[in-house]
This record gives sequence, C-alpha cells and structure tokens, in this order.
Amino acid sequence: MRYLVRDRMLAFHEEAWIETEHRQKLYKVNRKLLRLRTTFDFVDAQGNQVASIVKKALTLHHTILIRQDGEVVGRISKRTFRIFGDRFKVSLRDGRRLRIAGNFWDREFDIRHAGTTLAHISRRWFSIRDAYAIDVLSEQDATLLIVLAVCVDHILEDRKGEKLTNL
Repeated sequence: MRYLVRDRMLAFHEEAWIETEHRQKLYKVNRKLLRLRTTFDFVDAQGNQVASIVKKALTLHHTILIRQDGEVVGRISKRTFRIFGDRFKVSLRDGRRLRIAGNFWDREFDIRHAGTTLAHISRRWFSIRDAYAIDVLSEQDATLLIVLAVCVDHILEDRKGEKLTNL
C-alpha cells in the first residue's frame, strides 16, 4: 500500500500529515519545538498518540529512539564510516535488525530485513519538495516503517543544516 507524507513547513510549529494513496488522513506528525531534544509525536485521526520519535541533542552521530506506549521499540542510527553512500541501521525490540540503504541524495531508499524489501521511499514522482511516498510491502509493520521513513527524512534534512526541516 502507498502512503503519502505531506509537510506543512510554514506553520507555527512543524507538522505533516500521512495519508493513504486514497487521500485518507491516518497520522499527524507534530514536531515539538523549544525543547532540549527534538521530539515528533505521531497522532492518529482520532487524536490518540501512536508513536513518538526522540533525538537527543548533543550527540556525536544521529541516533533516534522510537517509542510506543512509553517503551522504546526501536533505535535508528546512521553508520558513521561509509565510503559509498549513507546507510542506516535499525535495531528493534523484537531482535530484528533492519537496513536502510539507497540513493539518499535523491531521496530514493529501501528498508530491508534479511534481503527482503519491506518498504520503498521515494520523492521521484513529486514536483513539490514537501511530499514523498512510502510504498509499504509488509502491512503488518506499516506504522513502524512509516515512522522509520520519517526518521531518515528528518536526519537527512537535519544534516543539511536547514533551520526549517522536513519531518
């Protein structure tokens, strides 16, 4: 299933909507500003918090924690030494290790587990900068894969040093 992430960059606080390919709004992503850590909350259409991502300030490399129901369910970090392109590694609470690799310059990348592609993230089909697609091939992990895609997008934008970053 295809999900779309649409950012609202010029709002008082940053937010994005995650929609299905049929334009049904599923999650709202709120970025909490003016905090020691960067925090994003994923809220469903009914207003219930589904997940949050937390990046501590003052870290040497990008590591983001993914929380659901107050517990850490995953950790995503950027590999520091890569000769050919950026790669991210994900450690999940259930013991799985995911790999995120692709063309990060053009924002075309895959989330994989044991050689199997679970999701493909792409900005290729969008002429506007503030939207991208997440094609989820593993529906049982759809929410987690969406959260991971938002994490990678945030790390890439944060790395550019822009004041207003995409979620």
